[in-house]
Amino acid sequence: MQTPETSGPEPATVPDPIAVGRIARGKFSQFKRILTPDRRILTVLGVLIVALWLSTGIYKVQPDENGVIQRFGKFTDITGVGLHYHLPYPIETAQLPKVTKVNQLAIGQALGASGSRSSNQMLTGDENIVEADCTVFWRIKDPAQYLFKVNDPEGTLKVVAESAIREVIGRNPIQSAMSDKRQQIGEDIRSVLQSHLDDYQAGILITQVQLQRVEPPPAVIDAFNDVQRARSDQERARNEAEAYRNDILPRARGQAEKIVQEAEAYKAQVVDLAQGEAASFLAIYKAYRLSPEVTGWRLYLDAVDEILHRASRVIVDSSGKGLSSVLPVMPIDAQRSPLLSAPARAAPGNQAAPGAASPDQVPAQTGVAP
Repeated sequence: MQTPETSGPEPATVPDPIAVGRIARGKFSQFKRILTPDRRILTVLGVLIVALWLSTGIYKVQPDENGVIQRFGKFTDITGVGLHYHLPYPIETAQLPKVTKVNQLAIGQALGASGSRSSNQMLTGDENIVEADCTVFWRIKDPAQYLFKVNDPEGTLKVVAESAIREVIGRNPIQSAMSDKRQQIGEDIRSVLQSHLDDYQAGILITQVQLQRVEPPPAVIDAFNDVQRARSDQERARNEAEAYRNDILPRARGQAEKIVQEAEAYKAQVVDLAQGEAASFLAIYKAYRLSPEVTGWRLYLDAVDEILHRASRVIVDSSGKGLSSVLPVMPIDAQRSPLLSAPARAAPGNQAAPGAASPDQVPAQTGVAP
């Protein structure tokens, strides 16, 4: 008996789960061996990573800087110029503020959104309103204080600078702030500003404060300029008066001193002459007391000699009979009077007696011998 044949596809073979798991474990073991490096390689990589991490603690401080070290955020040390090392982040960190750089801060010179200059008005000591601009030059004095004591050092500096400017301007009149005491006011502002910053422990050193612009508000600038011109005219007139005084007073003092010196010289001369005459008189008096006749005769001869020295002609009468002597006229100084060099002549019609002197030969002074 024949068995009938069946037609159609054969049924699918179901894989054995145990065999599939065995094959998967073998493949995973191979893949694991490929992905898992050698232990030595892991050690080398770990050492490199640690070395790189440790190398991040190397830092260099430039000549214009200071190194400020923080350990877990707390300040610990300040280092100087050169190559240094700190524990790597996050254990320690280093900041490098520039301590020699001179910074500038402009007060009242910033432009607003509309392009106009911001107003920095204040009262002066004589109750005038001015607008003052200045420039503050500063640098870091203590980097630790600068970084950790004040939250915003530059903002604090600006606020304190504005306060110091108002304080110093308020102590001075407007004329001083605008002309002759600008440098002194700038120095006063620097001193007050430095004092406040030291109180705040800001770690900032103010090197200089320069006043740039000090002038009244635009609404009153014209009237103020008129006042300034009037004061300038007053100052010029005062200076001219001072110059005139400085010219006149020295000359007057010189003339007064000259007169005083001339008077002193005349006084000394007169006193010396008087003392000399008094001494001469006393000497003659002493001689007269010792020998009255000789001294009296000598005084007489000196007087006659002085008189005859000034006379141009001398009439000599030795007989006591008038002008009848042989030589009635004696020429003392022929060169002094030309008439004495020629013989005496009588005028025509008026013949003089022999031996008598003509009328034109009458002497100016006459000395009579004893």
